[in-house]
Amino acid sequence: MKRNVRMLSCCIVLTITQFLFSQVRLPALISDGMVLQRDTELKIWGWADVNETVKINFKAKEYSAKPDQDGKWFITLERMQAGGPYEMQISGTNSITLRNILAGDVWLCSGQSNIELPVSRVLDRYPDLAAKSENPNIRNFLVLKKYDFKSPQEDLSGGKWKSSNPENVLEFSAVGYFFAKNLYEKYKVPIGLITSGYGGSPVQSWMSEDALEKFPEHLQTAEKFKDANYVDEILHKNKQTSDEWYSRLNQLDKGNQQSKWYDVNYPASDWDSMEIPGYWADQRLGKANGVVWFRKEIDVPDVMVGKPAKLLLGCIVDADTAYVNGKFVGTTSYQYPPRKYDIPADIIKAGKNIIVIRVINTSGRGGFVKEKPYQLSVGENTIDLKGKWLYKLGAKMEPLPPSTFVQWQPEGLYNAMIAPLLDFKIKGVVWYQGESNTGKPENYYNMFSTMITDWWQKWNQGNFPFLYVQLANFMQARETPSESNWAMLREQQLKTLNVPNTAMAVAIDLGEWNDIHPLNKEDVGKRLALAAQKLAYDNDIVYSGPIYDSMEIKENKIILSFANTGSGLIAKGGELKQFAIAGADKKFIWAKAEINGDKVIVWNDSIAEPAAVRYAWADNPEGANLYNKEGLPASPFRTEEKFNYFSPSIFLRRKI
Repeated sequence: MKRNVRMLSCCIVLTITQFLFSQVRLPALISDGMVLQRDTELKIWGWADVNETVKINFKAKEYSAKPDQDGKWFITLERMQAGGPYEMQISGTNSITLRNILAGDVWLCSGQSNIELPVSRVLDRYPDLAAKSENPNIRNFLVLKKYDFKSPQEDLSGGKWKSSNPENVLEFSAVGYFFAKNLYEKYKVPIGLITSGYGGSPVQSWMSEDALEKFPEHLQTAEKFKDANYVDEILHKNKQTSDEWYSRLNQLDKGNQQSKWYDVNYPASDWDSMEIPGYWADQRLGKANGVVWFRKEIDVPDVMVGKPAKLLLGCIVDADTAYVNGKFVGTTSYQYPPRKYDIPADIIKAGKNIIVIRVINTSGRGGFVKEKPYQLSVGENTIDLKGKWLYKLGAKMEPLPPSTFVQWQPEGLYNAMIAPLLDFKIKGVVWYQGESNTGKPENYYNMFSTMITDWWQKWNQGNFPFLYVQLANFMQARETPSESNWAMLREQQLKTLNVPNTAMAVAIDLGEWNDIHPLNKEDVGKRLALAAQKLAYDNDIVYSGPIYDSMEIKENKIILSFANTGSGLIAKGGELKQFAIAGADKKFIWAKAEINGDKVIVWNDSIAEPAAVRYAWADNPEGANLYNKEGLPASPFRTEEKFNYFSPSIFLRRKI
């Protein structure tokens, strides 16, 4: 009897499993709220039993298909104009109803952290953004972060289409949102964003195995990472190294022993003082890795008591834990996010209050990033926290050994975060990436252009517009002309305009010297939208700032010609800046420059026979101010012959 019951149970489980396997299943992208690309034949796909017939009812028409031998089915829908919302009925063994579907333009937003950076991170600059974001015709699908080295994946690990509203918009790409907002305001066509970005990722992680064949070094790395045991060993080693380092750190940290240095009653009489913000390598403490504790006593007026407060601690290198009056109020594990810690109403008291920060620096220069907000605020009342702080070294360590970042290795992000999108029709791509390739910028053009053409081939829908952002200004400005990997990477991006149906948004005036994630994403989105109007919507507009074209030497002066001058060249805010000139020795010095019609004349009286000019050639070319009258900045450039890759006057006239 028991044996029969067990056999019956097994049969039931097998039957249920077979039933579930045979059911019609859809990819994550084909779901409620999706935006379908207008004006093109559409592909809807999924999986079902090989013997099943799948039917779609959509806009009063019926379509059907049978799965292939792998159980995958495709149905092609007729072209449709912008509109909606619609419902779609998909049936087989089971029935699925998809609701609230729109037809419009779908843009893939991809790259690293500056495309990934969500709206929630820029609200300090745009405090009214969320409240004014209600628009059911702008939607976003956030691709979950994942990597895979074995093979291109057929589906994403999850995700949902979400309409823009005060809650949902917080997770939208900030660049993507402003881009979509500008296009919607211009054309009143629904805009769907697919955001597939990963902070810190180099371009090779977004390239397919086919694309990597031109780059043996990266292809070999990709082959190594196909071995799951190899990956597991690296992950295990990373974790073991990190765990051992932090365990040792915590054991040595005098501030976390029996006497807690964040305790309000702890006597800090023997602590030294340090000016905050700043890096302790520049002060008495000198270069030190490990834990440094900081302590500041402030006087709080009655008007700020009994209310929730906010503690702003700028950005800290690398990690921090903050306490107010002995109470934990927040922690951040790495250097880039702004520190914004909410303090409950019962923690702040009238009179003396003590703020303590435990800072962990794993390597390099630890400290507090300058020109960031450091304050305690309650409503409109604030207390400035910059100035003298007490400090004490809790534990000194050797630098944490570097980790191998598995998620950034070649091909991994392509397989998991791009390949599953290839059957979904799109209008084009918005790309913001390059910071992670500045270590070796010289080969970026070859890799980036290869990636673009490979994506076109993989999507199999022609050479759709590919819009990208040139790296913004970043890091300390220098007083004299110098070499710059960031400038070289921008040059490689400029060269990518050789690839048809590409456009570049210059952001050399939108960065922040002390933040690799500048907050001005609105102007980035606007400039990308201008490029989209030109490439994707065939509007005859000025969509780019001046692009260097050619030069002519006359006596001791170099005369520069430009494409995309628009209504004319201007020097924004005064005389032209950031021009450097050199003779045959290539020793660059600052130059004088003036606009003459659509040309710029550059010279320095100390150089009788000039040979080359550079403009905005620096990590952070502070004050670079060559624009066209449409308000779009010129791209940085250098005129040395071996870098004069193309004639913009030709590629800007090409048919697009």
